[in-house]
Amino acid sequence: MRPAFPRLSISFRLALREMRGGLAGFYIFLACIALGTGAIAAVNSVSRAITGAIASQGQEILAGDIRFELNNREATDQERAFLTSLGKVSLSTSLRSMARKPDGSEQALVEVKAVDDAYPLYGSFGAEPSAPLPDLLGKQGETFGALAAPLLLERLGLKDGDQLLLGNARLTLRGTITAEPDALSDGFGFAPRLIVNREALAASGLITTGSLVEHAYKVRLDDPAVRSTLAARANREFPSAGWSVRTSDRAAPSLTENVDRFSQFLTLVGLTALIVGGVGVANAVRAFLDAKRTTIATFKCLGAPASVVTMIYLIQIMLLAVIGILIGLVIGAVSPFVALQFLEGVLPVPKEVTFYPSALALAALFGILITFAFAVLPLGHAREVPATALFREQSFDNTRLPSWPYLLAAGLALAALAALAIVSAEERFIASVFLAAVAGAFVLLRLVAALIAALAKRSPRVNSPALRLAIGNIHRPGALTPSVVLSLGLGLALLVTLALIDGNMRRQLTGSIAQQAPNFFFVDIQGPEREGFVNILKQQAPEGAITQVPMLRGRILAFNGQDVTQMNVPPAGRWVLRGDRGITYEEKLPSNSALTAGQWWAADYTGEPLVSFSAEEAGELGLKIGDTVTVNVLGRNITARIANFRKVQWESLSINFVMVFSPNTFRGAPHAWLATLSDPKATAQQEASILRAVTNAYPTITSVRVKDAIDIVDQLVGQLAAAIRAAAAVALIASVLVLAGALAAGNRARTHDAVILKTLGGTRSMLMRAFSYEYMILGTATALFALLAGGLSAWFVVSRIMRLQSVFLPDIAVLTLAVSLVLTVGIGLAGTWRILGQKAAPVLREL
Repeated sequence: MRPAFPRLSISFRLALREMRGGLAGFYIFLACIALGTGAIAAVNSVSRAITGAIASQGQEILAGDIRFELNNREATDQERAFLTSLGKVSLSTSLRSMARKPDGSEQALVEVKAVDDAYPLYGSFGAEPSAPLPDLLGKQGETFGALAAPLLLERLGLKDGDQLLLGNARLTLRGTITAEPDALSDGFGFAPRLIVNREALAASGLITTGSLVEHAYKVRLDDPAVRSTLAARANREFPSAGWSVRTSDRAAPSLTENVDRFSQFLTLVGLTALIVGGVGVANAVRAFLDAKRTTIATFKCLGAPASVVTMIYLIQIMLLAVIGILIGLVIGAVSPFVALQFLEGVLPVPKEVTFYPSALALAALFGILITFAFAVLPLGHAREVPATALFREQSFDNTRLPSWPYLLAAGLALAALAALAIVSAEERFIASVFLAAVAGAFVLLRLVAALIAALAKRSPRVNSPALRLAIGNIHRPGALTPSVVLSLGLGLALLVTLALIDGNMRRQLTGSIAQQAPNFFFVDIQGPEREGFVNILKQQAPEGAITQVPMLRGRILAFNGQDVTQMNVPPAGRWVLRGDRGITYEEKLPSNSALTAGQWWAADYTGEPLVSFSAEEAGELGLKIGDTVTVNVLGRNITARIANFRKVQWESLSINFVMVFSPNTFRGAPHAWLATLSDPKATAQQEASILRAVTNAYPTITSVRVKDAIDIVDQLVGQLAAAIRAAAAVALIASVLVLAGALAAGNRARTHDAVILKTLGGTRSMLMRAFSYEYMILGTATALFALLAGGLSAWFVVSRIMRLQSVFLPDIAVLTLAVSLVLTVGIGLAGTWRILGQKAAPVLREL
């Protein structure tokens, strides 16, 4: 073991001396490492900044230390006394309703929030003009004050001082909302916010038996130290309350989870860019060693052990990698300072942006592992080539694998890379599948390159010398085929996958889903209103189909007696347990469902409560026939046994429920009704007339125009897709860099070929045509692979995961082919033009 340290010392000194020549030939190497490392560092730094802000600003985001949420009922006197004993309490009530002009000419869906004088307990509410909130919302004369989001004023054509109606209450707009501290904890809203006080809400008449309303009791604790124990204590003292308890350290759990998931996806995209950049690392190392043939041969002839020679160049490569990693870390470190400027007002941002060492360390470790894994194999080839062969100008191109220690080292580095990616991921299964897909794509791309070369080798002889030369270049030893296909194929396939997923989702939202979906949803229909409501719909839309079902809200508390908050629920099924769910009861199987297991109950069934569960969600939650489900409805715990599973067509956007109960379960319970109207022939003017008629006749009924909701979702999908495509473009940029590096690495052999062909009578135009044909063939073949691989990946995601119809989009195919040809031909000819200008004599003297 003793000789190892002197060898390492001398290898390090020689490596530093050789690096005095500068970074020539390593610029693409540095760019590949910096790009991938910077992407990972930036994504994780911004993610940690946002999640850290959510955690540190939990009291402002929740507007309290702890929040107790009740649906469809207010707290009882005993429950309210318990909350008051904890500290100062603020009550806000939220629901959806229709706001309309006093003349009934225009109306719009709004997210109503009624607050008391104590709101907010933490943070500050912002309004324009600025004034105390009780003054802005208080009653003056015959009207109450209201504050609205600017979007509502735009939709209804209102301005400050104008009046509008909410249910039976007349409101005066006294300003616009500029800052709502607890908006994020309230969740995503499909409509603009309208804030009133609790007296105005009471006067509106919107809260009746069965109304879909949410009461949030926010408490500023006298003793914050008891916060962590209050949820368990509240559920123990009031087991039938059915409230959802959230503390300020988890003020917006859904947002935190979504940020983490999106960060994980972007990290994997950045890792893909880094892995693609690894191919560039291998090409750069191979070209570097090829340029150092004489030096390596001299070392060997002077008696330097092969291990020392390998160590010299490994040290150089890793030191250069450190430079690239440092560049990437600088990019990642400054990213939060830039990105949070654009995210402020949309997401919580830290008051003081700082550096995030854990995010930077993770990115640096990824960069080191990638560099070592892709550099060690070319070094293994160089170690085994004898000095005499190097002096004879033999390159390191070798079809044989290097010796087993180098294969083992590369394998261990890749295994460590995969383990790090999986361990650092929130959802490890997805990370595992992603890495397996990338590894499979690499293998497949190598096979595609071999297939292209084999087809070129067996192609019939053509008359055109330029085309014949191009085909020969594709399958000859040392051809660019593997490098071009491998470097460009993965980035293009990723972009095709994302573009097809986005295109199919847009197509479904604006096409088939919009056509299948009903025109309207009507919520909070009271029993006495049903007959008159239906008559209005029949008058306005005589050919429309009307569907009505009873509607309640319930929160799942337990499966088989086990508290769901103590269960390890897979991510796909967590949404079912988050908050309250809409539930209903039916005598017969709903027409848009099909039984997959079990039996439906008889119409006159009177036994123990039974429930029908959605089959897909039941599978995600691990439920089976005969299991029990405990739900809290209107402050009462009800346990029902699962009688059957049914397939639900969620994509139809018709009335669907996760749980449908037997009618005897809720016999006599107060509830409202939910209705839909479907009329495919209705025009926009007719829909506006229906909306106006229903809202004016029944102001407490909430009308939701489905097309408006679809438009909002389509906008969100578009924004998300734009962000994802921007991230995926990083992988494509890495592919372009690797392609440029691969072509540059082959320039020495190309120079020899060009000089010999010109000496034998070849013209520059003929050689340019030959190289153009070669790049066009490789670009077309790579584009076809990207379309096939990306199409299959998108089909699997859309049809198997999203359960939507998947179609191939021709415009994506044309765009992919165009991008591939422009990149391969453009970059290829840019490098080739300089080669064709080389003088013959200096090159011929080296042959």
